[in-house]
Amino acid sequence: MLKSGKEHLQKLRDGRVVYVGGELVSDVTSHPAFRNGARSLAGIFDLKFDSKHRETLTFQEDGEVYSTHYLRPKTRDDLLKRMNAHKIISDSTYGLFGRSPDHVSSFVTGMEMQADVLDGGTNKDRSYAKNLRDYYRYARDNDLYIAYAVVPAPGARDQSFGGKRGDRTPELRVIEETDEGVVVSGMKLLATGSIFADEVWVGNLQPLAPDRKKEAITFAIPINTPGVTLWSRKPMEPTAASEFDNPLSYRFDETDAIVMFDNVKVPWGRVFCHEDPILSRDMYYKTASHCFGNHQANIRFWSKLRLMVGLASEVARVSQTDRIPAVREQLGRFAALEGMLAGMIHGQCMNHENLGNGYVSINRRYMYGALTWCTENYAEIVDKMRELMGGGVFMLPADISIMKNEALKDTFEAYWGTGTVSATHRLKVFKLAWDLLGSEFGSRHWQYERFYAGPPYVVRDHSFREAPWEELRGRVEELMETYDISSHSSPAAPQVRSA
Repeated sequence: MLKSGKEHLQKLRDGRVVYVGGELVSDVTSHPAFRNGARSLAGIFDLKFDSKHRETLTFQEDGEVYSTHYLRPKTRDDLLKRMNAHKIISDSTYGLFGRSPDHVSSFVTGMEMQADVLDGGTNKDRSYAKNLRDYYRYARDNDLYIAYAVVPAPGARDQSFGGKRGDRTPELRVIEETDEGVVVSGMKLLATGSIFADEVWVGNLQPLAPDRKKEAITFAIPINTPGVTLWSRKPMEPTAASEFDNPLSYRFDETDAIVMFDNVKVPWGRVFCHEDPILSRDMYYKTASHCFGNHQANIRFWSKLRLMVGLASEVARVSQTDRIPAVREQLGRFAALEGMLAGMIHGQCMNHENLGNGYVSINRRYMYGALTWCTENYAEIVDKMRELMGGGVFMLPADISIMKNEALKDTFEAYWGTGTVSATHRLKVFKLAWDLLGSEFGSRHWQYERFYAGPPYVVRDHSFREAPWEELRGRVEELMETYDISSHSSPAAPQVRSA
């Protein structure tokens, strides 16, 4: 059943426990820290009901209609449909909602396509594959927005944490097993978007030591489950003076949160891995899960890059620097970068992988290559955009309130406008640029893009893992086999001239 934005907003009033510092937020849809972000999120759900997007954003199966991010692709056309759906969703927030509803749902969908992996390793006491298949259908049927928390807490690897007792750890772990399920306590990072989500998926994207069996738990539960609390980082939305002055902070802060669990009961039917440290990480990489989720991340970055390239061009135009050869060269480079990423994303679908079970996957090597490209280029793109902006952002009035004073308004329009650009438009462009590049909101995005998928060495390790090293070394062997020692000849002895 497709869910509307209004229906989702209603679900956000379902008793979730959210803290901003020491303040308990009773309703995230009306609180000044989250209300505009909640409305932006609701707008994503409403896209499916727009006749212009409905065919791309939905698919039919067994007589029912579902969101395309739950589509299990069997053909290249299915992959392209998923790609286009991600692009529509990402474009709706200009790529600024990293964990939109199509992100974790893609992880779940990619994993379900090869769910048998979950019954491997030591994970054999129950049918966790069946649990995942059931959960996939439940999430698809109810159009769930799922967030995830898959990074361990600081200090979790310190075996001495907790002193002599040895039974305390900041990391989420199983503290009890019952016939009905498991009981967990601890903390998990970093649940971006969870304040607006229906459920949270908890797992381990980072490797665990073999003896950390109690931490090797993967499950999904509703955000409003008793004992679950969300601790928000500092919200950006309240720092926005107005939508004009901070157009991005005002409505596109998806929020990040730490998830705390205090004796939370998880039914066995919602557990997908238990007491298997190796499988608790491998389940993402031995299935299409990780590559599906990060394919969405590639596309979301592409949407943001298109905004940035367009904004760089507009900054140059209103600054009247767009005819300077060096500026044109930089804008051309930005355009080339956007074209490169577009090509890499389309290539992931066009040169897809056959999973051998009736399903297909995007090309994971191309995806990880694009992921590395994104994380390594964002900082430089921002830096070059700031160069184009120069000091122009500081040469304008403090905010749009100047337009409420008629005398000041006339002076502003007369002195800050040009023959081709009004003073108000110029102010609007630079306010947008600063919110994207220089504000606290912009700084959060700089940090997010650099470390969204982990430290750079972790991102590159994905490419190392997926590279066909034998094939690549085989090319070297093939070349060396075209010649042997008999092809060696000594160079002619140098001629010595007599004096």
